[in-house]
Amino acid sequence: MGIEVTRDVFRLAQVFTISRGSRTEAKVLTVKITRGGHVGWGECVPYARYGETLESVTAEIESLPGDVTRAALQDLLPGGAARNAVDCALWDLECKAAGKRAWELAGLRVPGPEITAYTLSLAEPEAMRKQAAENAHRPLLKIKLGTPDDMPRLEAVRAGAPQSRIIIDANEGWSAEIYADLAPHLVRLGVELVEQPLPAGEDEALLGMARPLPVCADESCHDRASLPDLKGKYDVVNIKLDKTGGLTEALALREAALADGFKVFVGCMVGSSLAMAPATLLAQGAMVTDLDGPLLLAEDRDHPLLFDDKGVHPPEPALWG
Repeated sequence: MGIEVTRDVFRLAQVFTISRGSRTEAKVLTVKITRGGHVGWGECVPYARYGETLESVTAEIESLPGDVTRAALQDLLPGGAARNAVDCALWDLECKAAGKRAWELAGLRVPGPEITAYTLSLAEPEAMRKQAAENAHRPLLKIKLGTPDDMPRLEAVRAGAPQSRIIIDANEGWSAEIYADLAPHLVRLGVELVEQPLPAGEDEALLGMARPLPVCADESCHDRASLPDLKGKYDVVNIKLDKTGGLTEALALREAALADGFKVFVGCMVGSSLAMAPATLLAQGAMVTDLDGPLLLAEDRDHPLLFDDKGVHPPEPALWG
């Protein structure tokens, strides 16, 4: 009985760039919990934006008792990558011990495939037009913006993929003035949603600002405690397991957000199919599903998630849950 944590590296299919920098690989932590002859698996992606490193998250996980329960875990660790990996591994362990699927234990309907966004890497406009054209068969494209030269990039993507739906993620890169100036152009180009246009902590400017398209909170939304401060600023909340600290809080956040009148966006960090698998439960009926992490990889876990023209499918038991 115990908890093991290891580091894994997955090569990306191509260099992936956002306004904060570029990467060629995904560095993740894999948690393995062995108990009663069963093994549960979970994955997290430590994120520097939230002060996390592979070392700090590993230390958090290794601080836990080997017999930790999912209920006790919620108080032993704060929300974040460490709790996420352990929480999801405990869900997987419970499924195997009970001989049931995760959605059965959660009291949810049998999940089906959901169309997922596909993220285009930040590049010069012509390169982004080429990326868009190569992926114009995908129904939903996501563009990472947040630079002084965003409009030429957006125009290029629209030219490359005239029929695709488009959402954009500014990654906290705009000021209120820039966003107010850009918003009418986003609408003109058929953008359906903008994610985190202003820095978290500086989003008071969204109060009372005209919102001609839905605005989604990402860095401003972590768990249920975030919701009161989002009212009047955002229309949608982005639920990521690495922010909520696992599926347990994510399910509760989803329910609370919907009850408060928010729509739900289910997102991810760049990780493997093991990281995405629990999030497929959250994605059922979401306004936007953005679980394209495995599509950005050159390699993946055994028994990876299935992606086809119907979207991302729930995991097989051999992967998770």
